[in-house]
Amino acid sequence: MDDLKYGTRTKRGDWAPNKLLQPAPIWLLPPNPMKILKWLPDYFFPYNVLFMVSAVTYWYLVVPETSVLETFSWGWPLKMLVVNLILTFLWYQGWELPLYIRRQQENRFKYNHKFPADNRSDVFWFKSQNVDNMLRSMLIGVPIWTALQVLMLWTIANAYIPWLSFAEHPVWLALVVMVVPIIHDFHFYCIHRLIHIPIFYKYIHSVHHNSINPSPWSSLSMHPLEHLLYFATVFWHFVIPSNPIIALYQLHFAGFGAVPGHIGFDKVETSEERGFDTHSYMHYLHHKYFEVNYGGDGLVPFDRVFGTYHDGSKDADEQMKTRFRAKKERLKGE
Repeated sequence: MDDLKYGTRTKRGDWAPNKLLQPAPIWLLPPNPMKILKWLPDYFFPYNVLFMVSAVTYWYLVVPETSVLETFSWGWPLKMLVVNLILTFLWYQGWELPLYIRRQQENRFKYNHKFPADNRSDVFWFKSQNVDNMLRSMLIGVPIWTALQVLMLWTIANAYIPWLSFAEHPVWLALVVMVVPIIHDFHFYCIHRLIHIPIFYKYIHSVHHNSINPSPWSSLSMHPLEHLLYFATVFWHFVIPSNPIIALYQLHFAGFGAVPGHIGFDKVETSEERGFDTHSYMHYLHHKYFEVNYGGDGLVPFDRVFGTYHDGSKDADEQMKTRFRAKKERLKGE
């Protein structure tokens, strides 16, 4: 595909889309039902439906009977850990292999023209971003994800928190399923702003931001405390009347859904003339500029409310620079 039909490339070689980011139309005032209806397919496909299906499949094929979940043992949690490790490796490496190892589409549609493997750095384990990111994801991220999943299932199995059945509460639970991505974005924005506080950034979040030029394995490359905060999104289902399958969906949305924001390519080519959008530009801009687009997919409008939204335009660049200059002046005066 000719990426210059869809965007522009700088002299350095970095690519940016012509199409600016658009906020989710659910927050438009006055409401615009037609825009919402046109937007809904993008809300569900492809990622949200995929993670819904993965959660349902996981529930029926991996999660044991409630009587087993009632008691902690080594068996069923270890089984879940192994399954989570396998699924994570297949999903993450499934993106990394064609785009970053084989480089099948070279740097077409790639925001940062460089590839992480070509730039070794002491900030990464073994001086390799790829190795560092994979090891942090697999050895730290997935075990913490699994531990919170095990805690959730054990708590529900022992009726420490109530859970609703789909047969008795179909409308309510359908609504909860619908808002799982919004819950994720709300939770992500809140913890993300927290760990950008300088002291937390220095000791915690900087680990993730070492990957200035992210690739799929960068998605879960974090400090253990950030992993804990990130996957704590499942605890919303301890407060909201819910169902364990939906709680699993929330975890799958966090664990597998972290990848799209770190793909680093705007489109993935499927043929010489076709490709699909990754929807990764919003979070890429956060990795590039650090202090914009704290929200995940922009489903919760906090970035626009607090003036940190960047839609990829030159106007947004100027607004960002003005904000940075004002911050610098404030720091000088302290």
